[in-house]
Amino acid sequence: MRTDTHVGIFDLFIFLGIFQGLILSWFFIKNSNDRKQANLFQGLLILFLSLTILEELLNNTGFIVKVLAISNFSEPLNFSFGPLVFLYSMSIIEPGKKRKYWVHFIPSMIWLGYMIFYFMQPDENKYNSYVYSKHPDWEYLSVVYKMSEDPIGIRQYVNQLTFVSFTLYLSMSLAKVIKRTISLKQSFFRTSNENLTLIRNTIFHFFMIIAIYLAVLIYNGNNSDIGNQFIATYISFMILVTSYHVINQSDYFSRPQSFLSFQTPKYQKSSLSAQDKEEILLKIKIEMENKKYFTYNRCSLAGFSKNINESVHHVSQVINEKMNKTFFELLAWYRVEEAKKIIIGDADSKITIEELAEKVGYNSKSSFNTAFKKLTSQTPSDFRKLNNSC
Repeated sequence: MRTDTHVGIFDLFIFLGIFQGLILSWFFIKNSNDRKQANLFQGLLILFLSLTILEELLNNTGFIVKVLAISNFSEPLNFSFGPLVFLYSMSIIEPGKKRKYWVHFIPSMIWLGYMIFYFMQPDENKYNSYVYSKHPDWEYLSVVYKMSEDPIGIRQYVNQLTFVSFTLYLSMSLAKVIKRTISLKQSFFRTSNENLTLIRNTIFHFFMIIAIYLAVLIYNGNNSDIGNQFIATYISFMILVTSYHVINQSDYFSRPQSFLSFQTPKYQKSSLSAQDKEEILLKIKIEMENKKYFTYNRCSLAGFSKNINESVHHVSQVINEKMNKTFFELLAWYRVEEAKKIIIGDADSKITIEELAEKVGYNSKSSFNTAFKKLTSQTPSDFRKLNNSC
């Protein structure tokens, strides 16, 4: 069994992409919830891509021979890339819509179960698979097979099946984007909707991966493993560019920070019991939903806390812990939800955007537009056009 290893410049670049991808995926998943489902799907997509190119790195450098037990561990993930891109797109285009997400991952789970036949094979067989894909001129080891690694002979078509799945889901995502741009009466290539532009560009990047796969397939025939390094390099590039945008758009640099400081639990000395928190939460909802405190244009945490007869610290704690928002994020959410209701009920578009902004508590149209777009991925005008066209 040969244990030759080699690390080239492309391998170092791919390693950097893997390292950054694992970190980036953790932050996306950590900052996901029911209102930020796009973060979850994007985080899982980056995680699965990172794990996949990790396996390619191990194979390309030869280090897989030292860990043959995990050979082909990422193969079932092939059937999750398409669904994750589609669900990421849908969570932005149609936020809050209920879906049976698990249905999309059935093929991936079935493939994982089928892979057990391969995982149970002796290391000699896994070594031979590595030699076949990366070093066909090396000598194979003799193996005593106790069972077939591919009883029904479908694993030999894994690349083709991945291609079909990926292309199908990307096409579905692209069709949704096209349909939405048409509903907004805009050009697909020149839409003013930033989120549609973001999804469109993301889909194009993944179509580029398909193009690389097809180019390699045409050039090298069925031995497409030779081109996996090019795909892994392009994925690493995508991850690093995403990292750049995340860091560049972070508000971390907008205020002074202590070098190598660590956050301490914000409310670790709070005296509030679980029952106290629930009572304060109920007061908050009554004040917002029944009395519509958010419609006042001079809202403040201090004034709000006084209205419900609670301390500023306790109100802030409950909003943070129970509603996963700051006070001003909560205000914005209620204001935008109220604005959406007014727009839907104003079928004739009689109310102007300025009047709408003032009606829900904003002093300026620009502040209203910014908040509305941040929470709905659309401007109030786009939201009105979409609902009036339905």
